[in-house]
Amino acid sequence: MAEEQRFRSACGAPIALRRRQHSASCRELAVRGPRLQLRSLSAATSAVWLAAYGLFALSENTVVLSAAIFISLIGLIIYLHFVKIDQESLLVIGSLGIQVTSSYASGKESTTFIEMGQVKDVVINEAVHMQKVIYYLCILLQDPEDPQGVSEVVPLFQSSKPRLDCLIEVYKSCQEILEQRKTAPQSSGIK
Repeated sequence: MAEEQRFRSACGAPIALRRRQHSASCRELAVRGPRLQLRSLSAATSAVWLAAYGLFALSENTVVLSAAIFISLIGLIIYLHFVKIDQESLLVIGSLGIQVTSSYASGKESTTFIEMGQVKDVVINEAVHMQKVIYYLCILLQDPEDPQGVSEVVPLFQSSKPRLDCLIEVYKSCQEILEQRKTAPQSSGIK
């Protein structure tokens, strides 16, 4: 069962939240940002090439044109492979942990897994940036030495930056699974 809802990011760009429930204790939540626009890509490439052509007209040196083409292609590859994230997903499995995946425009994926034993809670946090309050979802990791303490805060959806309404939907889904884990009877090894 998969459902998709439309939301806006903190900067106003359209994003989509896709929820897929694999079982009662396993959910996948994916936030997809806007796709790479061919218009903006063409405009940036044309601006670089026009500037290079202007320098070529002044200097009459073909190295300027070659360098502009080479730099724009390398820049595009770096942007697509390391910067532009198309989708960020969260796979919450009550008995195992939380998997965080970022899918780049080039097809590359970056995945992090956090064991459920390390997870203290999933919360919506707020930060003040310039004159705005920005909300973000984060995982609180339990401090191994102090069970009441937090050792690390892991922010989620850093690229898509969903607004509060979208974060609340993700938060509720995560909390349902975390509550199931807390209320489930702990199995002891004694039979």
